[in-house]
Amino acid sequence: MSNPLKKILVYGGNGALGKQLVDHLKTKNYWVVCVDLKENDEANANIIVDPTLSMIDQEKKIDENLKPFLSNDGKLDAILNVAGGWAGGNSASNQFLSNSDLMWKQSVWSSLISASLAAKYLNENGVLTLPGAAAALDSASTPGMIGYGMAKAAIHQLTKSLADSKGGLPANTLVAAILPVTLDTPMNRKWMSKADFSTWTPLSYIAELFEKWIQNPNDRPLNGSLVKLTTTNNVTQLSFH
Repeated sequence: MSNPLKKILVYGGNGALGKQLVDHLKTKNYWVVCVDLKENDEANANIIVDPTLSMIDQEKKIDENLKPFLSNDGKLDAILNVAGGWAGGNSASNQFLSNSDLMWKQSVWSSLISASLAAKYLNENGVLTLPGAAAALDSASTPGMIGYGMAKAAIHQLTKSLADSKGGLPANTLVAAILPVTLDTPMNRKWMSKADFSTWTPLSYIAELFEKWIQNPNDRPLNGSLVKLTTTNNVTQLSFH
């Protein structure tokens, strides 16, 4: 079993991947705090985000609520941000601006807040993960989902900046973004019921990957890695960018 004193923050811990992370980490005897719009009853503690607040005020509220949970040693071993979602549309779409605004707030705001918290509360040798996307790798065009692609490309850039020695994170922090193609979630199965599920990355794979990075620095990718997950015939492989 893992050290029960290890403390993990899962941002987006009530979504499909977030729930998988919380469940997996709890089985490994971690203490887990969920940050999300709604509580995850399986987490040790919950911090509720008010989406009507500005990014600055969201961070302030999360910070205020997090401090009491860290009263003993004041530090976290990992911040795993898996917040976000998907919304499509090109510039002619009626939802173009609203969807782009949503994507920015869900993915970029949560990542900036996670980075701010990491700078203050991560232990040295800690882990910060951010939610990228394979579709936006190398700033590829995403005309059918412009807001989504723009937000994910920003996260890729943020990952590289945070990994720099001048990025502000504690010593020997691993910051990495995962870039899935398609995650095997209940909602994806609902809306793409005829797809080839053997090409979708299982949520359990990511949970195990993150836990391995937390436990063993020797298993970590290079700092600043954009980690693309490609699944073929139910086998997932990683490539690093």
